Amino acid sequence: MKKLLGIDEVGRGPWAGPLVVGACVLREPIDGLTDSKKLTPKKREALAPIIHEKAYCGLGWVSAAELDKIGLSAALRKACREAVKQVQAAHAEFNGIIIDGTVNFLSDTPLGKFVTVRPKADLLVPEVSAASIIAKVARDHYMVELASRLPGYGFEKHVGYGTALHKAALLELGPCEEHRRSFRPIAELSQNMIAGRAGEDAAAQYLETHGHKVIARNWKTKWCEIDIISQLNDVLYFTEVKYRHDNSGLDAITPKKFKQMRFAADLYLKDFPGTSAQLAAIAVSGDNYEVTDFLVLE
Repeated sequence: MKKLLGIDEVGRGPWAGPLVVGACVLREPIDGLTDSKKLTPKKREALAPIIHEKAYCGLGWVSAAELDKIGLSAALRKACREAVKQVQAAHAEFNGIIIDGTVNFLSDTPLGKFVTVRPKADLLVPEVSAASIIAKVARDHYMVELASRLPGYGFEKHVGYGTALHKAALLELGPCEEHRRSFRPIAELSQNMIAGRAGEDAAAQYLETHGHKVIARNWKTKWCEIDIISQLNDVLYFTEVKYRHDNSGLDAITPKKFKQMRFAADLYLKDFPGTSAQLAAIAVSGDNYEVTDFLVLE
């Protein structure tokens, strides 16, 4: 009789959080097993403890930092082997292995010859479905716990995947230690934020050189943000800084952006009634972060 070890991974594509590989050998049949993505969170949560009770289970983890260091392919192999070792340590017997997908992550191990790779195995093979479910539940629990340690990113909602909510949080807070910096969206964002900070440094220096006293940088509320607030004589300047490598920064000052700037300035000025104010924009460009334009908007 064929006794299968099923293997599936969760967390290959997210921008943040660990990669997790599940491995399962069923000791008895379990009703309701299917691809974890086709189950509601409530159903997955109900099935996970049943699987752990009625199957030999293993979970292999690779952190975001280690994934960045060794690469995704190596991370998948490492997590897969760790999960299988846990199943073997429980003295589970099996005479066949099915891995969801198209890559044999055990190819250069003694177990490699027993592996069949099968796309959609998580939907079609109960052992792989079980592996998919326990890996998904374990990773989701980790991301919810992470949300309590690192509030603001919404990890409890998107569990690290590249949603609009996640992107908005990244733009506000920047990457944290759980973000995969080798993934292009995070790498590009990190570079853009570094460039943005350097551009703001150049803009602040420009204003000070021209007689301004910088009062605040990145002043923000839950509704709005001002890059630089400075004072020249008795006038407060609310300056938006735009860095573009090709000197097109001021093109970003659209009517909508201008309206946002005015809202932010009015909010700040509520504490300083009667103060004269100007809205302004600074364009910074090039590898040397040169201020190319300073424009008073009103």
